Amino acid sequence: MGKNLEIDSLDKQILSILMEDAKVPYTDIAKKLFVSGGTVHVRMKKLEEMGIVDGASLRVNYARMGYDICAFLGIYLDKSSLYDEVAVELAKIPEVVGAHYTTGLYNIFAKIICKDTEHLKEVLHDKLQKITGIQRTETFISLQESINRPIKIVESEK
Repeated sequence: MGKNLEIDSLDKQILSILMEDAKVPYTDIAKKLFVSGGTVHVRMKKLEEMGIVDGASLRVNYARMGYDICAFLGIYLDKSSLYDEVAVELAKIPEVVGAHYTTGLYNIFAKIICKDTEHLKEVLHDKLQKITGIQRTETFISLQESINRPIKIVESEK
């Protein structure tokens, strides 16, 4: 972990801009915030060292690539103590793009992306249901994603 655990308003502004669009050049951010490009670079390096920034990602429209099914799975485990072992096995399935250890009805809530319902059925039957420790699953197919955004870390001026 980094030495400096404090982040200030400038750090939050830089993060906020990059969370909206990670492709914004540091020089453009610097101009917008009235600092040098070097300052933005140093701040980002500090945020990475602190573990606040953990890589960067690219948002892909899976449907345009032929992956038309986004589904969420509520996974019931035989025992909640099996979570770590099951999570390792879930990570081996390429279609599983996210998994969370949760409270409530399910032990794990996972997100999967598939080409079509036949592909979904194969993933459920041939991969997920064969993982030792999974008792059963409930599948929820997403019909439309309405919101996909980062959390606001900079309060807007009123």
